Amino acid sequence: MSGHTENDITIAAPLDLVWDITNDIENWPQLFSEYASVEVLSREGDKTTFRLTMHPDDNGTVWSWVSERTVDRQGRTVRARRVETGPFAHMDIHWKYAEIPGGTSMHWTQDFAMKPDAPIDDKGMTELINRNSRIQMELIRDKIEQRDRERRSATVS
Repeated sequence: MSGHTENDITIAAPLDLVWDITNDIENWPQLFSEYASVEVLSREGDKTTFRLTMHPDDNGTVWSWVSERTVDRQGRTVRARRVETGPFAHMDIHWKYAEIPGGTSMHWTQDFAMKPDAPIDDKGMTELINRNSRIQMELIRDKIEQRDRERRSATVS
């Protein structure tokens, strides 16, 4: 068995702004509420390898892993995978952006499988990722739309 999630949101801001903010990995702890820190380990062309560390969970456990992320700005897509998989047998992520009337559509797809000894099964992780993706996407939307409003008012002044 494996898990699959798809979540999307419309952000009332230009695609270039959405792209720049959501792909600024070093700034993710300020963008996502779940990340405590990020450490970029290497950059090779469009591929970045980095370590993400989350804030402690309800049990006090701090989760951390290494991921590879490859951006295709022209194609408006990002592909990522966990290198240090932790409780996952595998985790593959695809982000897709599209310019739409009124802003930008951002779509996240995650395909994964949990290891047999993981503290949660595929179904449970699917529910957790779906719930958390919606929370994070709404938070990101609100921050980017606020930044866009500030940017627009600064250019008018």
